[in-house]
Amino acid sequence: MDAESQKNHLKAYGLTYWVLSKEQKIKWLLNFRGGSFLLPDTQEIQRECQIRGISFEVLSDSKTESILEEISSPSQNMEAVILEKAPKIAVYTPKGKLPWDDAVTMVLEYAEIPYETIYDEEVLNDALLAFDWLHLHHEDFTGQYGKFYGAYKASSWYIEEKKEAEALATKLGYNKVSQEKLDVALKIRDYVIGGGFMFAMCSATDSFDIALSAEGIDICEPMFDGDGSDSGYQNKIDYNKTFAFTNYILERNPNVYEFSSIDMTQKRAVSKTSDYFSLMEFSAKWDPIPTMLCQNHTALVKGFMGQTTAFTRDEIKSNVLVMGETKSNGEAKYIHGIKGKGFFTFYGGHDPEDYQHRVGDSKTELDLHPTSPGYRLILNNVLFPAARKKKQKT
Repeated sequence: MDAESQKNHLKAYGLTYWVLSKEQKIKWLLNFRGGSFLLPDTQEIQRECQIRGISFEVLSDSKTESILEEISSPSQNMEAVILEKAPKIAVYTPKGKLPWDDAVTMVLEYAEIPYETIYDEEVLNDALLAFDWLHLHHEDFTGQYGKFYGAYKASSWYIEEKKEAEALATKLGYNKVSQEKLDVALKIRDYVIGGGFMFAMCSATDSFDIALSAEGIDICEPMFDGDGSDSGYQNKIDYNKTFAFTNYILERNPNVYEFSSIDMTQKRAVSKTSDYFSLMEFSAKWDPIPTMLCQNHTALVKGFMGQTTAFTRDEIKSNVLVMGETKSNGEAKYIHGIKGKGFFTFYGGHDPEDYQHRVGDSKTELDLHPTSPGYRLILNNVLFPAARKKKQKT
């Protein structure tokens, strides 16, 4: 899985998932040649590699033992983590969304990793209990329809999506979309606390935390929910209820395409050509989880924008781990934390291979980006629940 030897990093994850689904164990060799996978040597697996265009090497038993011995050495920042079970994957996404509307569904399709889609009705009926891993599509959990009002309030797609969201809320017994979305967010929170793995990108990250922190508070202006917001609502926000963020200031103006001060999009001073974020290096033996989530063939990854592009470093809770950052901007791109018995990862931006994705833009063709480091980070999270759990030492 290093840069020089692998022709298709993304499909290699799909192959690994496929082997796990056949109830065969795999070793993930953290920090060894870009985070390589040690698979059983069978004709079936070799043939599947060839069909999918994945680079591989066949190792003798003695060579394998030599590699594992090197990895186990205390002097090497490497570890061999056993992957045991293919996680069952759910993508929280509105009905009718196409795979290329979202980077995660797009890369799951490309890597040939199976997933099921669920939405509000299923979440509220406890369907999450059947899944090991959950991805949140670019959702707005605050009930403000993505803050698209200023630019798109007259657009047919915006009017139709608002109408559909209101109809669904009514069907489920709610007076407001914001109330329904809050209950969905609370169900997802409980799923994570109970031991689930949650991954979110773009606006699903900060809007999720904002919704939790505004429980019982009306932060929506009349064009969103038909009545005014609570007076002085900023002072009523409870940051203790959030997963990752604290001390943020909400954006009151409905015409501003922004939820809060969490997002760095409007505060950035970096050009497209110089926009990169660096991955942190962790101790593979002592901190295998963040090491796993940062496996890549480069430590420097191209930046990309979204409604929520990156996170203000000063507004991230101290118990949340920053795994990718742009130091010059004081921003975090890729963060991870523990909530109860479960885990969450937030990744800023919309599409790792589309720098500034806009409404109506054509889809990304992953055939053109089979070695994308930005997409690898998503797939690290997909395989993370497959790892045999060890108690963290730090």
